[in-house]
Amino acid sequence: MNVDEVRKTLQRFGWADYLVFTLIFISGITLLGTTTDVYLYGTQYMYTIGSLLIMGLIMYSIFLPVFHELKLISTYEYLEARFDKRTRFLGSTLFIFGSMAWLPIVIYVPAIAFNQATGINIHQITPLVCLVCIFYTCVGGLKAVVWTDVIQTIIMLGAMTLVLVKGTIEIGGPGVVFRKALESGRIEPPNFTLDLTERYTAYSLFIGGIAHWLKSNAINQNMIQRYLALPTLKMARAAVWTFITGIVIFLLICGYCGLLIYATYSECDPLQTKLTQHKDQLLPLLVMDTLGDFPGLPGLFVAGVFSAALSSLSTGLNSMSAVILEDFFKSWVTTPLTATQTAYIMRSVVVIFGAICVALVFVVEKLGTVLQLSITLSSVSNGPLLGIFTAGVMLPWVEELGILFGGITSLIFMVWLCVNAKLNEAKGFKIDIRKPSSIAGCNYTFSDFTALSLVADNSTETVKEVSPSGFHIYNISFLYYTMLGALITITIASIASFCLGFNKVEHVEPKLLSPFVRRWLDRRKERKRAIHLSKYTKPRCVKVQVKQTETKA
Repeated sequence: MNVDEVRKTLQRFGWADYLVFTLIFISGITLLGTTTDVYLYGTQYMYTIGSLLIMGLIMYSIFLPVFHELKLISTYEYLEARFDKRTRFLGSTLFIFGSMAWLPIVIYVPAIAFNQATGINIHQITPLVCLVCIFYTCVGGLKAVVWTDVIQTIIMLGAMTLVLVKGTIEIGGPGVVFRKALESGRIEPPNFTLDLTERYTAYSLFIGGIAHWLKSNAINQNMIQRYLALPTLKMARAAVWTFITGIVIFLLICGYCGLLIYATYSECDPLQTKLTQHKDQLLPLLVMDTLGDFPGLPGLFVAGVFSAALSSLSTGLNSMSAVILEDFFKSWVTTPLTATQTAYIMRSVVVIFGAICVALVFVVEKLGTVLQLSITLSSVSNGPLLGIFTAGVMLPWVEELGILFGGITSLIFMVWLCVNAKLNEAKGFKIDIRKPSSIAGCNYTFSDFTALSLVADNSTETVKEVSPSGFHIYNISFLYYTMLGALITITIASIASFCLGFNKVEHVEPKLLSPFVRRWLDRRKERKRAIHLSKYTKPRCVKVQVKQTETKA
């Protein structure tokens, strides 16, 4: 696979190019995770839309011009050109580990939706999901991935629209939805508290949100391979804003569905009554209750969730196969690979890593809600990776050993941070405060589970926050994780580079730096040239004046 082949594949679709770019990032994690989060914690997470717009400006002006000019197949080729082969190997390894942390969640999401709809065990579903995806990714390659992305996107949007419209009509209209949301405090202004341990604040959503969206869009092979396949930088930039527009619309739809779930179950919380076994099954439950009387419609929703998962899974597996081929096999094998060997390697990668993802579902199901889990786990590798790429395009004084030291140090710290954060949650030291819900209006019998996990007060559930004494950094909001990992990488890499005496700012190839930094370096060179010339021109003028004075005398 090369850039020209990728470009030709995407160009055949015309209008579908931008549709694929818009929603390729959307997975079942977005579908179920965002709706569950709004139901549990209110609309605070929706303010991350502001950070999404800032990410677009950064992507537009800093990262995309560099990558598009280089015409890369793998984004990690950039790391070798800017630093060295060791840095490229580190970046590719971080990408693979990040993908292996994310893809099991992608597989898990449709399984819990199907489980809620049919009762079939989750671990009977996940192998089938992965098997289907592996088959068409291996057989059809990127062309199959693009075609299925387009079809699955349409199914996914249709399913969500159907749920939104039918559910709103049954509850009595959007006025009822917003009224109940306001009464329960789920619609609220931004939280400007300075407490770093708060789940959502305006600062964590803005500062942490920028890093979260950047790692997903600006340096992720899944997205970059699509941007680079477009023939011009102008089209790639247009695709960025198309992506942002689509994500904003879809986040708003998911947020509204979260409010719709609360409006529907405001008098009988299905989590307290254990009508759902997992928090992320709330949206499938709403679908079964609102569309269950219409044969085929619940199946359409489940198909939409499966479509989102398959779209993300196929893209992830295809990107991993490209990275492993380009950054591992071709970098270390001296003899050129034949077309047959290349196809065999890429298909083997898809099969092996697909099987590993299925096995990791057993771990994922025990680690909490999918939205928080996906951001937390991905930050372990994507935080350092974002720092490495940012230092590469923005900081010309950072050198090879410095960036390696910074990236590895940040990775070790992020592993420690996330492991301790999950252990703290498991011990009950950090429990985020949920919005109130009630079981006063339930019309079915259920066992009293509230004493086990919830604190009930007059049929209204309020979860209290329990924390150990003192501040612990692993109790900060998970939205800060990616930004923290990037900052540690950049800071340590800069310090290490200065300590090592790196002084080759002018020797970094300009096309490897962002346009902003290129202009700064040009101005720096001009000032140096002017200072250099002034040292020789001024003394000469003085000598001439002295000679003229002596002549007159």
